[in-house]
Amino acid sequence: MTVAATPPAPKLELPPLKLGPITVDTPVILAPMAGITNSAFRRLCREYGGGMYVAEMVTSRALVERTPESLRIISHDEDEQVRSVQLYGVDPVTVGAAVRMLVEEDRADHIDLNFGCPVPKVTRRGGGSALPWKIDLFTSIVQTAVREAAKGNVPLTIKMRKGIDDDHLTYLDAGRIARDAGVAAVALHGRTAAQFYSGQADWSAIARLREALPDIPVLGNGDIWSAEDAVRMVRETGVDGVVVGRGCQGRPWLFGDLQAAFEGSDVRHKPNLGQVAQGVYRHAELMVETFGDEGKALREIRKHIAWYFKGYVVGGELRTRMALVNSLEELRAALDELDTESPYPGSDAEGPRGRAGSPKKPALPKDWLESRALNDDQSREISAAELDVSGG
Repeated sequence: MTVAATPPAPKLELPPLKLGPITVDTPVILAPMAGITNSAFRRLCREYGGGMYVAEMVTSRALVERTPESLRIISHDEDEQVRSVQLYGVDPVTVGAAVRMLVEEDRADHIDLNFGCPVPKVTRRGGGSALPWKIDLFTSIVQTAVREAAKGNVPLTIKMRKGIDDDHLTYLDAGRIARDAGVAAVALHGRTAAQFYSGQADWSAIARLREALPDIPVLGNGDIWSAEDAVRMVRETGVDGVVVGRGCQGRPWLFGDLQAAFEGSDVRHKPNLGQVAQGVYRHAELMVETFGDEGKALREIRKHIAWYFKGYVVGGELRTRMALVNSLEELRAALDELDTESPYPGSDAEGPRGRAGSPKKPALPKDWLESRALNDDQSREISAAELDVSGG
């Protein structure tokens, strides 16, 4: 991998991130992303830099029921120093049972609770970024999860958004509730559910949360596309670490840049087209190992192709062919047609990637915003939602 220097920056005086008994020397977290942060991608990221790498979100009900997909999601490589799992759930009893299973069966070293997902199929059931609006429900879930995790000395954190929309913000209340319940850290994505992934992340909200919670680590998430973005977030908000999501899609080497930046180095990865091709093939091989099924693995790699080659000169017909490969042999043949000496394209390969969407009115349960407490109908709907949600 070719590396190059950028204008030097002074070293950040940012200490290692402490989460209970866990020390993360480079205070960078890979955000859980469905269909992305499986063990193959986590390994790729680890090979470039330090940090903590969270598995794909798994639903509490599916985990308690031990569905094969949920057990795959929480599986970790033997050399993963911190086995990090993110849970989603809407019922305190089920979330508690899932945490208890992870702890008693020694399946996780760190557990995160998802209160940030803006996807309509989640929020319309009262989950994800819709849930902190209901204070009693949110409090019960977090308290139950922390209590169960503490039995195994497993640190539990939460990840959330600013709120449902600009008129229904929840992050300050939720942060204080979580702190009082004993969470090890709170991560905030500086967008509302209504924003989805559009517009700009509000780093000033992250700074306000950092100020409101001086006694626990606060992590910032949103619009970290480069190491320089991460450094700027730390300096502007005072956070104890950063959470990186879409910025590393097709760029697992971003974690090398982040580690270098936090150590005060000006070295950055700027791969030519041949080096990107090597990364794509390595990713595909790891996916085959992860799924044990070459066809499934190659179908999974297809979504990554556009991210890897963003900004590079690759013909449309070849891009299409690479996005339809069914075997490692087909992928190798397509990659061999690339101009491997084509240089790094600079800013064209950087910046926003992945889904953005557009602002939209969040899908919510009936009368969800009328009160911050659950009514009887909503309580029944929450119970039904927990039963209906599958893992993955």
